[in-house]
Amino acid sequence: MSQPNEPQKINIKITDEILAGKYANMMQVMHTREEFILDFANVAPPQGIMNARVITSPGHMKRIVKALQDNIAKYEQSFGLINEAEPPKGIPFPLV
Repeated sequence: MSQPNEPQKINIKITDEILAGKYANMMQVMHTREEFILDFANVAPPQGIMNARVITSPGHMKRIVKALQDNIAKYEQSFGLINEAEPPKGIPFPLV
């Protein structure tokens, strides 16, 4: 039996397809009151393909943003400043 403050160990299974990953060079973010929706796409004009959609709660989204900021800071400490990419041109909807 674990102690009350001891982290619980959770085993997470991952399929080979998910483990291989998907390349995304664009992302669209939408939200409702209850959730954030992140769509990831690989765009090579004149077409693109949606690779993944992640739906999460606002509270968890805030934790995701914090984890991303932390990892960007660690990356830049190790490898130097990351230059922000130019926004895409000619795309009819607002992706980042």
